[in-house]
Amino acid sequence: MFPQTLPPDFLLDFPKLSPLQAGHLRHFHNLASALPGEWPHMGSQLSGPEWLDSFRYQLATVAYGAAVAHYHRLPALRAPFKTLLEALIGKMLMKEVWAYWYLTSQSGRFVDPDITELRKPWPDPIVRENIMYSGHLLLMVSLHAMLFNDDKYDAPDALTFKWDPIFWGMGPETFSYNRSSLQDAILKEMERENWMGVCCEPNNVFVICNQFPLIAIRYNDIRNKTNIVGPALEKYTAAWKAKGGFHQPDGLFVSMYLVKQDKKIPPRTIGFTAWGCAFMNSWNSEQIHALYPSQSLGFFTPIPNEDRINMNSAAVGNTIRKLVQEENADPSDPATLAKARSITGPTPDGTRFSVPDFGYAAMWLSEVDSPERLNGLLRHADAFLNPTWEEGGLYYPRRDGAEDGEGNWIRVDPFTGNAAIGYARLNVPDGQKKMWERPWDEEYFAKAPYVDGVDLGSGVNFLRGEWDSAKGAMVLTVRTWDGADKTIEPVFCNLPMGNYGVYIGGELVEVRKAEGNIKVTVKVGGADVDVVLLKE
Repeated sequence: MFPQTLPPDFLLDFPKLSPLQAGHLRHFHNLASALPGEWPHMGSQLSGPEWLDSFRYQLATVAYGAAVAHYHRLPALRAPFKTLLEALIGKMLMKEVWAYWYLTSQSGRFVDPDITELRKPWPDPIVRENIMYSGHLLLMVSLHAMLFNDDKYDAPDALTFKWDPIFWGMGPETFSYNRSSLQDAILKEMERENWMGVCCEPNNVFVICNQFPLIAIRYNDIRNKTNIVGPALEKYTAAWKAKGGFHQPDGLFVSMYLVKQDKKIPPRTIGFTAWGCAFMNSWNSEQIHALYPSQSLGFFTPIPNEDRINMNSAAVGNTIRKLVQEENADPSDPATLAKARSITGPTPDGTRFSVPDFGYAAMWLSEVDSPERLNGLLRHADAFLNPTWEEGGLYYPRRDGAEDGEGNWIRVDPFTGNAAIGYARLNVPDGQKKMWERPWDEEYFAKAPYVDGVDLGSGVNFLRGEWDSAKGAMVLTVRTWDGADKTIEPVFCNLPMGNYGVYIGGELVEVRKAEGNIKVTVKVGGADVDVVLLKE
């Protein structure tokens, strides 16, 4: 017999998304569902799509934010996350995202100081170099396969690029790939560069950009029952070891490696170190955690009376590090910070080529540091970065100034405001590491119940979505983002055979026999509605 009401503390073992976390997911949906050709709030600091806040980086990081939210927080909510990720992949395939490569493929003195003439360009964004696009795309489609048990992107021509300028060129061209051939193209490039990694721009290999395809290859190994990533990582780490390693003596990652010049370029900011560690922690966690204290030194200042953490500019952070090294200064002493600021002077407000350091740092702290420290940085964002709500979505709008008069970080680029802060708030400590170690496989999908038949396009936010095998309970908590009344019909799939009590708002409304799936009609409004299926 089923009780008429659930115990009042029944849901305490099922964590619920906060309003801020739900707001980030709603904003992700809003970006993904914009009409073709419209890119709300996504414009870059440059007129072209070359730089670090361009569409591809925003789309990919939104996808990674959705992935960690699904895997760690709402694992049963397959349908909402699947439709979201497919929409983001669709955006990633739009020409506005990848057509920059035709011009970039010619190279230039910014990336190759010894070049004497431009190369002949090519529009195919996959075939050679360009891991800053192809690596993200591979991880996006590999996450789709791993998270949803779906080989959609392994179909022939699943990833098609149409190059069809209207007023110039020799006619349309089409370049077709799928998940497998995309991975093969990347591995071929890694081998061509002697396993240092694939170039982002011509002649430039970045540590961070090669982490995304490595993670993707791991997921594909699990799905394909292969072991490609193991030997690839051995060759990759050996190649970098032969060059002196990924990082400098001070712990910071090198910015990039110039292939023709055989030269490592030191970092200007904490950005690439933070971004790299946020994802390299997946497979190199022991070293990443060990390096964190030396890497983060000088770049973060706790503000105890306000319970937040401010991020220092690159100039101030590097000066603090120098004072610690040369004068044995105490990095936590306010006098050290004041001295560093007096040495560096005001941070310039110019934004050309500014790096999304705050966003990278937030992602890094979410992976490697404690939730308390991450929350301190997020509280700074909520106090100084103008959190904004639109159509139920939470984002931080672009702001080009560097710091306010008191040294508080105020700059927001679209990558940080649309994607990175949301990723950080949705991630969990060692989130990438846990996914690397335990990707979902055949055994998981054979046993895991999930929710189908609903998505974020319904106007409903999903705050809980989890199956507890010990309790024999499936829990779904929903509410509409705007308070409007909606009706949804979630389908609870792959349930163990048996009788289930269906509870809405804690009250038993019916008893159903599961033969795999149970569909429930749920009226949703502006207050939380808890739906529980409890197995007898």
